Amino acid sequence: MEKMKTALSHCEICPRGCGINRTAGKAGWCHAPLLPKVALVSGHLWEEPPISGTKGSGTIFFSHCNLGCVFCQNHTISQEGFGQEVSILRLAEIFLEQQERGFHNINLVSAVQFIPQVAKALESARAQGLRIPVVYNSNGYESLTGLRMLDGLVDIYLPDFKYWNNDLGVSYSHAPHYRETAAAAILEMRRQVPQDAFDAEGLLQKGLLLRHLILPGQYRDSMRILDWVRASLGEETLVSLMSQYTPLYRAKEIKALSRKLTTFEYEKVIDYFFEIGLKNGFMQKRSSATGEYTPTFDLSGVAAAESFMKREENHHD
Repeated sequence: MEKMKTALSHCEICPRGCGINRTAGKAGWCHAPLLPKVALVSGHLWEEPPISGTKGSGTIFFSHCNLGCVFCQNHTISQEGFGQEVSILRLAEIFLEQQERGFHNINLVSAVQFIPQVAKALESARAQGLRIPVVYNSNGYESLTGLRMLDGLVDIYLPDFKYWNNDLGVSYSHAPHYRETAAAAILEMRRQVPQDAFDAEGLLQKGLLLRHLILPGQYRDSMRILDWVRASLGEETLVSLMSQYTPLYRAKEIKALSRKLTTFEYEKVIDYFFEIGLKNGFMQKRSSATGEYTPTFDLSGVAAAESFMKREENHHD
């Protein structure tokens, strides 16, 4: 607990490096409070097949974000901060409840702003019997300081690599030096989980699966990211090329982002993927480019489940 408090008393757990004292109630660029804040606990069947499998991935959506993406489909929680604060103990219980529900894994969605708290909760949950893999679902804008707090606690890293051109990172996500920051973060993730491991059903148990959302008009930027993947991570790297871009939130106000991706643009990137020798790709249907897949953030699962209420009652009897 002391290590967690020290990390948050001069917060540098993300690349913003705000240096503010969150233990004193101060808030940095992301506006995240001291306690972890959760907007939804649910199951997700639409991740990549090695993540979702047949039973789904046990998602926990965290509120706030250290990016400011103008096209964010989850803007009600990332930018507007909808959610409910929970204790470290309650967060550990949520992890265990997701395991009890039968999901293949725990999926931590956008948790960078709460890394020390999440690490403490994972340690507690592991001590109480958490066995299923832990997925860290990241926007890629991570610091090495923050990621190293998760070393040994995360089984599967699921990062985005959003932009190669740093001007895009600034214009679309208010993120200086996005390329260098994400590249270094992804290499650290690979260091922590150097090998991909699957079970007999083809479900990922350990490893790295890199995601890239192709933006309208930016297929050449996508190609540069694939070049980096081939050169820095190797041809066997698991890569998910997403075509689901939809002009949500403030994107309609920006001409370049006000339309969906064309089939031509998506196929150019897919063809290039194979042309440079990458082997393990996941592709999306064009029908995925819709807002219908955005979760409904209604605090479901944030309050204690009945099984844990009974467990507490029995504990106090």
